[in-house]
Formats: sequence, C-alpha cells, structure tokens
Amino acid sequence: MTRRACVIGWPVEHSRSPVIHRYWLNEYGIDGAYEKEAVKPANLGRFLEELSGHGYVGANVTLPHKEAALGAAGAADAAALAIGAANTLWLDEKGALHASNTDAYGFVTNLDAEAPQWNEGVGLAMVLGAGGAARAILYGLLAAGVPRILLANRTKAKAEALARVFGPQIEVIDWDERAAKLSACGLLINSTSLGMTGQPPLDIDISALPGSAIVADIVYAPLLTPLLVEAAKRGNAVVDGLGMLLHQAVPGFERWFGVRPHVTPALRAHVVATLGET
Repeated sequence: MTRRACVIGWPVEHSRSPVIHRYWLNEYGIDGAYEKEAVKPANLGRFLEELSGHGYVGANVTLPHKEAALGAAGAADAAALAIGAANTLWLDEKGALHASNTDAYGFVTNLDAEAPQWNEGVGLAMVLGAGGAARAILYGLLAAGVPRILLANRTKAKAEALARVFGPQIEVIDWDERAAKLSACGLLINSTSLGMTGQPPLDIDISALPGSAIVADIVYAPLLTPLLVEAAKRGNAVVDGLGMLLHQAVPGFERWFGVRPHVTPALRAHVVATLGET
C-alpha cells in the first residue's frame, strides 16, 4: 500500500519539503508519495483530526501552524515540548497523533557535518534573533554542551522572554551591542530572516570576531548570504542554512517510510537547482 505524507502550511507553495522527500522516495525505490496541503489556520484542527482519512500517515508542519500542531498532538517528544512547536507529525498504530520538532536536530547535525568538532572549545556563542528558529537553535546548542550563549534581538523583551525559558546559560544583550561582544565568541549564528532574498540586510560589523570562529546562517536563499560572504573573506569557517533544511527532514522520512535517508551532495545539488542557485 502506498504510504503518503504531506507538508501543511498557509501558504505552502514555497515549501521545499516535497523536493527533498520525493527525491528520497525515488532514491530508495519506495512506494510512497509526499504532497503539499494548504490549510487555513481555522481548519487545522479538523484537518489533523482527519489526517488518516485524507490518506496520510504523517506530515511536516510549516508556518503558521507549528505551535497549534503541537497543541493538537496527543503526545510530543522532549524537543517539541522545549521548543514549543512541532514540525513533524505521525500517527501510531492506534491512530494517535504524535509530534516532534526536528529543527534543533537539523541545525546541530548540519554543524557536525560542515564544521566537525565545532563544539570543542566554542566557549561562547552568539545567536541573533528570538523567533521559533532561535528557540530550536538554543535548545540544540545547549544539548550539544555549549556552556554560554549571548542572545541579541531587535526587540529585547522577546529575547528576555526566550532566555527565561532556557535559563542562566543564556545572556541577553542589546541589539546594538552585538558587534562589540563578538570578540569572545567562537560561534555566530543568524537565526533571523535578515539577509534573505527580498528582506533587509543583516547589518553587523564582524571585524571583532576571532578568525577561528564559525559563522552559520539559517537563510538558504541566497545560499551565501552577505554575512557568510563577509565571514568567508575573513577566513572564518561558514555554514549555510540549506543543510539544516535537509537534515531536519531525515527523522520524519524515516518515521513515515521506514528508511533512514542520507543527506548527500547529490540531494543538495538537486534542491539547490530548485532554488534557482548555481
């Protein structure tokens, strides 16, 4: 029997999840399908209640449904509960809805792949932004053993609220302090949409950043954001956002289709082609 999964969002056309999962279905010769489902927020609860009736064994969840999807699930893993949102859902053998959040896994696994031993001696990291992505990244960094994290957001109160969730290892700094505080950082992460195609640029002077520091950006359109271009010119190791997108998809695919897929250069090239990048 063909197993089917989908990505749920409003809107959903921008999602690259079908490109990734359909590639793997073809790669591993699996009798499966992966669709897009545009679901209005008011209709999400009913859609999830009828997920099996729609023919799905599970789903990815994108904006604006991640928090509501967590609330609709009967069970959730530690990551989803800590992050406060779900991006991966599945039905168990009794039809109960389970939720996970694989964004932290995707981010850290991408760091592991692109900057091996990144967390040996990082000491201090800086995260820019305080949205859902930042929440997942903070969870992942703390789980990976990063001892201290500076958090800067344009709206400081939002960063302070996030820091209260994760505890004293998170130190909130003013947005205007971010450049001056880089001198002690071994890892700089942009978790905002600044620098994305169509968005304002991320304005930050990284001249104080140590040459040994790693710079990561969750933006993947463009693949090399102005932040990463500048960091690479200085000789810093850089990690783009596409790998996070690819790696976060792995646990869901395994859950729905029974095969743990691999993130390969061929998959990356396939997805890059759909982004219009060269």
